[in-house]
Amino acid sequence: MSSETLLVIDGNSLVHRAFHAIPLLTTTEGLPTNAVYGFTNMLLKIIKDLQPKWLAVTFDKGKISFRTEQYSDYKAHRKATPQELRPQFPLVKEVLNAMSIKWYEFEGYEADDIIGTIVKQAEQKNINTVILTGDKDLLQLVSPSTKALLTKKGITELEEYNVDAVVKKFGVYPNQFIDLKGLMGDQSDNIPGVPGIGPKTAAKLLQEYKNIEEIIENLAIIPARSRNKIKEYKEQALLSKRLATINTDIPAKIEIDELILTEPNEKELLETFKKLEFNKLIKDMLYVSKNKTQRNSSQSRESALPQLDIYQVNYHTISDTKDYDDLLRAIREYGRVALAFEGNRERGLISYGLTFAKGQNYFIPVDKDKTEKSSALRLLQAVCEDQEIKKICYDTKANIWILNHHGIELYNLGFDIMLADYLLNPGKSSQSIEEAALKHLNVVLPSEGEAVLPTQADCIYTMYDVLNTKLVMQDEQKLYMNVELPLVLVLADMEKAGVKVDKKQLQLMSKELEKKLQVLTFAIYEQAGEEFNINSTKQLGRILFEKLKLKVIKKTKTGYSTDAAVLEELAEKHEIVSLLLEYRQLMKLKTTYVDGLTGLINPRTGKLHTTFHQGVTATGRLSSSDPNLQNIPIRLDAGRKIRKFFIPRRPENLILSADYSQIELRILAHIAQDPSLIEAFQKQQDIHTRTAAEVFGVPMEEVTSEMRGRAKAVNFGIVYGISDFGLSKDLKITRKEARQYIDNYFVRYAGVKAYIDRIIREARERGYVTTILNRRRYLPDLFSPNRVTRNFGERTAMNTPIQGSAADIIKLAMVRIHQEILKKKLSSTMILQVHDELIFDVPADEVEEMQELVRNCMENVIELSVPLIVDIKIGPNWYDVQKI
Repeated sequence: MSSETLLVIDGNSLVHRAFHAIPLLTTTEGLPTNAVYGFTNMLLKIIKDLQPKWLAVTFDKGKISFRTEQYSDYKAHRKATPQELRPQFPLVKEVLNAMSIKWYEFEGYEADDIIGTIVKQAEQKNINTVILTGDKDLLQLVSPSTKALLTKKGITELEEYNVDAVVKKFGVYPNQFIDLKGLMGDQSDNIPGVPGIGPKTAAKLLQEYKNIEEIIENLAIIPARSRNKIKEYKEQALLSKRLATINTDIPAKIEIDELILTEPNEKELLETFKKLEFNKLIKDMLYVSKNKTQRNSSQSRESALPQLDIYQVNYHTISDTKDYDDLLRAIREYGRVALAFEGNRERGLISYGLTFAKGQNYFIPVDKDKTEKSSALRLLQAVCEDQEIKKICYDTKANIWILNHHGIELYNLGFDIMLADYLLNPGKSSQSIEEAALKHLNVVLPSEGEAVLPTQADCIYTMYDVLNTKLVMQDEQKLYMNVELPLVLVLADMEKAGVKVDKKQLQLMSKELEKKLQVLTFAIYEQAGEEFNINSTKQLGRILFEKLKLKVIKKTKTGYSTDAAVLEELAEKHEIVSLLLEYRQLMKLKTTYVDGLTGLINPRTGKLHTTFHQGVTATGRLSSSDPNLQNIPIRLDAGRKIRKFFIPRRPENLILSADYSQIELRILAHIAQDPSLIEAFQKQQDIHTRTAAEVFGVPMEEVTSEMRGRAKAVNFGIVYGISDFGLSKDLKITRKEARQYIDNYFVRYAGVKAYIDRIIREARERGYVTTILNRRRYLPDLFSPNRVTRNFGERTAMNTPIQGSAADIIKLAMVRIHQEILKKKLSSTMILQVHDELIFDVPADEVEEMQELVRNCMENVIELSVPLIVDIKIGPNWYDVQKI
């Protein structure tokens, strides 16, 4: 299409279409964005495809228009705008403003009238026009110089209408569309038309007579069936025609020249996309920036997105020994330095960049073939190990591994950009430094060349003040400085220390599991009456549901579901199912854990060096990978025995395990300030026995083991927001009984019920919840129109302050313990953290001191309304630890 094209977009229609076509999306703060996202994507695509010279978007201004004055029931049956859509219209207009696109809305007129007025002006100036809409009413504006694009399916397919296409589809010319509506009416707009006259009859009449007025003049000669209806409702037909007619002369000042499409305001658009969390569109902007070398106004658009300028800094390349000495003196004088590294833990450092003041940026190559190499590393070592110089990094723990390759330590860590970014928005996974710079500084970093590292260092230096201010504003600076930041060095030491594993015993266990799996395989074949691939869902489904005729519980797109939930439900129906469940458990144990762990043992150290992740979970809990030591199965005895192969680094050492006792229930007692829970913990009563006594209404001494077991399920279920359905499933009781247990619990522990109601109410008001140490988590699910999603949001609101506080407490304990071990110069090492448990590798002569140190740090790390209790066990391996 010619570039001399005017594009007019029916904003209301397209926004509604996008809202219904795309599942609800929200930002981490709960702002709904699906309609904005769909509209923006369609807008960018249509601009790229049509490359119009002029562009305008129109909107309705409220429900009252000149049409409602003529007919009060006009559009009366329209449903109210959904609650999640209403706040998205202003956001769409923000996007349009940032893209420098004109949009219009006028009191008393609909978007269609504004479009009609613009189209009329364009025709007078001989400008070709394209209308983008989902509303067929606008087809009345189609002419030799005006086309309409109608959304056909959602917002992805468009149907083009010129004059011929309108005639072919509807049997009337575009200028007769208002007469067609006048006769047949329009249910969506509540235009009455003539009762009994449908689209076919109306079109047939208009093929013979050019409009309603002419039909009325010739009533005497039209067929009787239509004649009687039109005669009775002729005034209504004329009213309906007026209601359907688009006003092309609204008294508003719209100049075509004002609609010329110009370049978007890149900074404003970037800020808007960031607020809306349109990460894909932001990445598209980056792609445009890094792949377009030049563009001017005479060139056609390759993209509707703007080109961002690559951030550039002035820097010095240092490779002379004398310069190193001068640079070190300057850094020491400023006392603060930002570092950026290129390298990895295996190869070590390739080069690094540093910034110690605004504009003082340096690139320092580390060339292993030159003598200057040692000087470059000596400078870095002097900087990193100087305890008076505050270091600012991005992903410090990864950098520590690179430094460790050269025997360099890092002291006085002042700030970690990645960690601060995570704490400010824990709903998002850790970002790259490029994404962080874009998010917080609105700059695009170079992706290649010598300038990369000094530019990164400059941005790290600048982001320090920006993110520190944001942490203060969110009241999370203490959590960051006292817990998260010092924990980086703790985790780095734990990763480097690793955990010793008995590889031979793991290999023996693998062989034992292989034998058990073979026995199970033959037993399964015998029950099935044939051999088949047990690991094939398709073949297993055929055996269970076609051959053995078991009840089909669930189907997927590809066939029968044979997931764990299905098999557990069928376990009592046929012996093969129990065998299959055991087979799957042992197979996962062997492949994922036994063989998986064996393959990850470092051949040089004989240890597992897991990677701990601080910036992944929304609750603040640590996770680990390569291998995931947080997830070793302990329900199966065979799974628990894997812990037997986790041994001390020296034969004379011991493993010390310190586990918080019922920490989440203790935190619940503190947060809820429930008198009964607090009393139970203060008197050091067995909380599950106490709960059983309360719920079942019997003295504590009369509580049976079954009662205690059920009370335990209720206690932990309450923490995680369990429903009567979930509890009934866990305990294999009726939902009525489960509901009775929960109701009795809330009667006895009214403080817990009050806490749940309060925290959900506050979460809805603020959009987030906080832990005891003020960790924040946003909860957009609370505002979902979907009941299931909303209920999940409520459970998350209730549980996060508890689970998140538990995470904060053990992290703070880890920091305190690590500091004490260093202070006392002990040889003991913290090697693992698994949920509420810490594992230490301890020399025999330090066991007594470590027991006291660990207990004191963990139990006194924070003051609660109830005591924190730690169970400490000692043993030759992680499995055989016992209390002493």
